[in-house]
Amino acid sequence: MNFDAVLFDFDGILVDTEWAIYEAWQRTFRAHDHDLPLETYTRCVGSDFDTWSPKTHLEDLTGRSFDWHQLDADRQVEIRADLEKSGPMPGVVALLDRLQTAGTPLAVVSSSNHAWVDGWLEKLRLAPYFNAVVCRGDAPRIKPAPDLWLEALRQLGKDGTSCLAIEDSLNGVHSAKEAGLTVWAVPNRTTACIDFSEADRVLPSLESVEWKSDTPV
Repeated sequence: MNFDAVLFDFDGILVDTEWAIYEAWQRTFRAHDHDLPLETYTRCVGSDFDTWSPKTHLEDLTGRSFDWHQLDADRQVEIRADLEKSGPMPGVVALLDRLQTAGTPLAVVSSSNHAWVDGWLEKLRLAPYFNAVVCRGDAPRIKPAPDLWLEALRQLGKDGTSCLAIEDSLNGVHSAKEAGLTVWAVPNRTTACIDFSEADRVLPSLESVEWKSDTPV
């Protein structure tokens, strides 16, 4: 099973940002006497609130409108504080080292914006591994549409049928499959409740990937 390139999602794959974001949303819901189950919240993971919106959901539950500008600002402060000492997900650096040594082109493909993704890649010194970083705004639509993956493949000069995508969300898996890639799902504590049967392979973590020479097993 040889791949001409490996394309990584960002949130929840390279860095465990998803849990901090979910916990911040959970605090917002509980402050208004409601719960936000993971099974409900994961509908927007890997995409945006056009897919499913926790804001609309909370307003429907409470029958109220909220000052989302202030709540969003407060939530971002909480998220960044929670993530201040975060590092790469287990297995990330070792896998990137092996792939880089093998000469495999690498890309990040994320529905988040460049300020968020690029900032983390620089902070964790992961940026030099990647030949392309494709984010919100680099293609007409984000996940679950295939556009971001297709743009990354265009930048790498590769065909999707020969490349691997590594994802942690159902929106991401669906979009990568639509772009023609082989997809491995690596659930994390936020997305472990999801049925990833659409993926070609489901792994417990990136630590479980053994890459011998140019062949993943």
